[in-house]
Amino acid sequence: MLVALNKPYGVLCQFSGDGSRPTLADYVREKDVYPAGRLDHDSEGLLLLTDEGPLAHRLTDPKHKQPKTYLVQVDGAITDEALAALRQGVMLNDGPTLPAGAEHAVEPQWLWPRDPPVRFRKAIPTSWLTVTLREGRNRQVRRMTAAVGFPTLRLVRLRIGDYALDGLAPGQTCRLR
Repeated sequence: MLVALNKPYGVLCQFSGDGSRPTLADYVREKDVYPAGRLDHDSEGLLLLTDEGPLAHRLTDPKHKQPKTYLVQVDGAITDEALAALRQGVMLNDGPTLPAGAEHAVEPQWLWPRDPPVRFRKAIPTSWLTVTLREGRNRQVRRMTAAVGFPTLRLVRLRIGDYALDGLAPGQTCRLR
C-alpha cells in the first residue's frame, strides 16, 4: 500500500507523541503504514507512507537518488548568484551538498495559507523558488538557502520521484496503490 499525505505545518512526522502537537495519527487512517522519509514539523507538503519495505527503501535510500522538489519562500529578494550557488552545491557544516535544481518561482494561486502565517516585514521582501534535491540531509533546504544568504521562511514539498502533491489539501490523504 502507498498513501500520500499533504502534511500540514506543525505536524510531527511520527504516529505517537506527548499530546502537545498533532502527529500523523491525527491524519492517516490506514493501518500499518510508515513514513518513507521525513518532513520536519515546520515543513509542509507531500509525505509518502507505505507498508512495503522495498518501496520505502527505494524512496529514501540515497543510492537511488529519488529527486525531491520543494517550493521555498525565502527572506529577501533571491539573487541569480544565490541560485547559481545552489545549483553548484554549497558547503554546509557536514560537507558539500550535491548540485541542486534551483529556479525562481512565483507563489502559486493554489497554495493554501499557512497557519500560523509566515512573518511579514514591510521593509524586507520575500521571494519564491523551487529546489530539487537528490540527497536528503537533515533540514538540508533550510541550511542551503541560509548558506547563500536567504533563510527559508516556508517549505512545501511538491514531489518525490514520480509522486506529486497534485491538489491534496492540507491534512488530506490519498491511497496511491
